[in-house]
Amino acid sequence: MSNQSAHFGTDPIGKLLREQAIPAAIGILVMSIYGIVDTIFVGRWVGAMGIAAITVVMPITYLISSIGMAIGVGGASVLSRALGADNEEKAFRTFGNQVGLTLTLAVVFVLLGAVLMDDVLRIFGGQGRILEPSREYFSIILYGIPFLAWAMMSNNVIRAEGHPRVAMFILVVPAVVNIILDPIFIVWLDMGLEGAAWATTISYIASATYACWFFLFGKSELRITRRCMVPNLGIIREIASIGSVTLARQGTISLLIIVLNNSLFAYGGELAISVYGIINRLMMFVVFPVFGITQGVLPIVGFNYGAKLWQRVKDSVTLAIKSATIIATMVFILIMIFTEQLVGIFTTDTNLIEMTVPALRMVFLATPLIAINLIGSAYFQAIGKALPALLLTLSKQGIFLIPLVLLMPLYFELDGVWMAFPIADVGAALVTYIYLRKGTQKLDRQTEEQETEVVAVAEE
Repeated sequence: MSNQSAHFGTDPIGKLLREQAIPAAIGILVMSIYGIVDTIFVGRWVGAMGIAAITVVMPITYLISSIGMAIGVGGASVLSRALGADNEEKAFRTFGNQVGLTLTLAVVFVLLGAVLMDDVLRIFGGQGRILEPSREYFSIILYGIPFLAWAMMSNNVIRAEGHPRVAMFILVVPAVVNIILDPIFIVWLDMGLEGAAWATTISYIASATYACWFFLFGKSELRITRRCMVPNLGIIREIASIGSVTLARQGTISLLIIVLNNSLFAYGGELAISVYGIINRLMMFVVFPVFGITQGVLPIVGFNYGAKLWQRVKDSVTLAIKSATIIATMVFILIMIFTEQLVGIFTTDTNLIEMTVPALRMVFLATPLIAINLIGSAYFQAIGKALPALLLTLSKQGIFLIPLVLLMPLYFELDGVWMAFPIADVGAALVTYIYLRKGTQKLDRQTEEQETEVVAVAEE
């Protein structure tokens, strides 16, 4: 095995971060553009209830498909450290177990989603006039979820293997396919919300197909073999330990959506859910470089930690946080200046625009702080420390945002929901800073010990 990822331990950190973060950011950008285009077509050709239906269904979709993402992230952490330690056998077995787990669990949860469809939709806020369009959208999207789960798992494995551009295309392919199919299905064929659902489902299938092609015929050094797919309890436990962080995060986000959508419906009606649908789409779009840096730093940290290059680990985290914070601050300024123009892209409904503009500004108030929490939790995930990674991952949504969304509207009504977001960002950043400071101090001690050992060996 030539170990494509070996350069993680030798190349300059800045160069590595650019090589990893830029493709990841582009992939996320294109995915977020797809989300925005999808919402624009639905908002303008279906209406506010169409946006509300997507807002209800997409968290359910991502909850089920996050099984693949969790297995991908957990396995990628194991893979990166195995590659750093030059353990080829463990790398192959890890990949094989990821494949088996992803396909089995995704199909099981899709079947459960089909059986419990109406109950699940109501829990996630599919109430009143929103229920019927949500059912129409979800019944089609379900077919594509196993393919999305496979694509999300593959994306993380390919990045850990040292092929960031291929990982980028796994995100770009479905976005491009969706952007092409949306106007054809929604407008030209006049299929409405059903057309949006089929466009999305076909795009998931295209992404999964591209990932399969890379493993079977591309430059991947990993291969799907029967021997490697035999369940290995040790590896499965290791994947689950780290992957559970991602799954818990998505589970917490889904719980947040349940609380959020029901609070929005109670204090602002169906239109308030449409407002959050627009805000949610913009969240991913405007901070895509921050998410790209977060994704990009994971394999660099994992490899160098496995290779015991402690100073490189610390340098990677420090550079990632500085870069992401600068970008997040620029995003904050742009959001505050061009709020009305951004909202106007999605809808011509004046009531919806009037409700969304002040809400958007409140939600993004603490944007400059988000990099600390995102990269801090990614650091602990990359080095295999599941407990702090889990705590930091859940800190914003679980520890702060869900309780705040429940409490703040009691005093400030609908505005209280929006005010909860920046308060949660501040709290999560503070908690992450404390943990990250302790983690980097430990790296400093390990670096000093390593240098002492080198000097001692040289003197002998």
